[in-house]
Amino acid sequence: MTEFVDVIIVGAGISGISAAWHLQQRCPDKSYVILERRDNLGGTWDLFKYPGLRSDSDMYTLGFRFKPYLSEQAIAEGPSILNYLKEAAAENGIDKHMRFGQNVVAADWSDADNRWTLRVEADGQQREIACSFVIGCTGYYNYDEGYLPEFAGADDFEGQIVHPQHWPEDLDYQGKKIVVIGSGATAVTLIPALIASGSGHVTMLQRSPTYIAAMPDKDPFVAKVSKVLPEKAAYAATRWKAIIQATVQYQIARKFPNFFKNALRKMGERRLPEDFDWDKHFTPTYKPWDQRVCLAPNGDLFKAIRKGKADVVTDTIDRFTTTGIKLTSGEELHADIIVTATGLNMQLLGGLEPTKNGEPIDLPSLMTYKGCMFSGIPNFVMTFGYTNASWTLKADLVSEFTCRLLNYMDDNGFDRVEPQHPGDAVDEMPFMDFSPGYFKRAEHLLPKSGSRAPWRLKQNYLFDMRMIRYGKVDEESLHFTKHRAPVAASV
Repeated sequence: MTEFVDVIIVGAGISGISAAWHLQQRCPDKSYVILERRDNLGGTWDLFKYPGLRSDSDMYTLGFRFKPYLSEQAIAEGPSILNYLKEAAAENGIDKHMRFGQNVVAADWSDADNRWTLRVEADGQQREIACSFVIGCTGYYNYDEGYLPEFAGADDFEGQIVHPQHWPEDLDYQGKKIVVIGSGATAVTLIPALIASGSGHVTMLQRSPTYIAAMPDKDPFVAKVSKVLPEKAAYAATRWKAIIQATVQYQIARKFPNFFKNALRKMGERRLPEDFDWDKHFTPTYKPWDQRVCLAPNGDLFKAIRKGKADVVTDTIDRFTTTGIKLTSGEELHADIIVTATGLNMQLLGGLEPTKNGEPIDLPSLMTYKGCMFSGIPNFVMTFGYTNASWTLKADLVSEFTCRLLNYMDDNGFDRVEPQHPGDAVDEMPFMDFSPGYFKRAEHLLPKSGSRAPWRLKQNYLFDMRMIRYGKVDEESLHFTKHRAPVAASV
């Protein structure tokens, strides 16, 4: 007999832990399991192993509402974040619901049975598990492989080529000359960490610049507020201070881009050599937050450049050579190790392609409801976090909304909910107003957003609080129905 639970959460990272905690608190009668493909929880924070791994988001908002984080160290490194997630799961008994090494290879909704059936592969064998509701918490990129352009002559290079997503834990880079291809968050994080760990000279080779903010990695506000408020209140105050500060900075960047660019320039230039060409190397052609603004804690990247430990080259690659990289300009960069920090491959739902009554679902033809449900797909929620703020803020909102939805359905005898595509009443728009390469490469594979609420996906936590946390559940875009619910089998 096929195993049945009320809710299946796919993914045991930040989103999965958030979904589980909210289910336990708000829907205590619901049975659930978390299916995780990897052998450990943590998602991103378990996958990546490269030196200096950290978050660009402060821990007061990357942390959960239910687990206070009150260290002055606002920007935490990967191992600390992973430990925090493990503690959150263990302290709340969430880890007992996790099943590791479980690869969900298929998910089919049956109108006749009124339930989802997931086919799961583990230890080389497949089995089925059914549920009434699915929460997709798989993140947004391909865990198997990062993005790697084809570089002419790559086979000729006699040193090592490493992608950060598959960093060898035994890589010896002591005293080595390194070229890091890329200028995104990974490169900005990796370069100062390599230098601090004993590498030789490091060159950041970029095709085009990225906005980089030199911000403190510690927040003295935490110590001050902790002296006068209890732990939970101090955390709430710190968290809201971080939310408001980030929201204001983002709005300033979008409404007054030149002011924001000048502020970044002042923060960076005072940490760089006097003759450094800021316009060439750190002034993008796009506006701030058209792509994500990277963080250099305490200006560490700029300081490394000033000390002569690192440099930036803005050029394009002609080909790899036996000893390094030949640039289009004719210059050659010599290297012992080349790190291809060239980005990620975007992938919704961990590559899972759900079906309905055995028929494929054309995801790009669908529209996202409140950024977390798909038109025409019943009893299915997906968590997709913010690009301009902490992932956890959106994950918590989606978890709350899911629980409100489940409780409303139980209270009113419904067992199916399905967003209805608004048709011509709402104009279709791209999934997100965001332009980095990994989004553009995958845009044709993504569902659409709409021109107005609740179909419009905004990158604004305060707006989403009103729409997702406090908005009506029984509104016209959602179609609730009553059917014969499946009988739960013993687990």
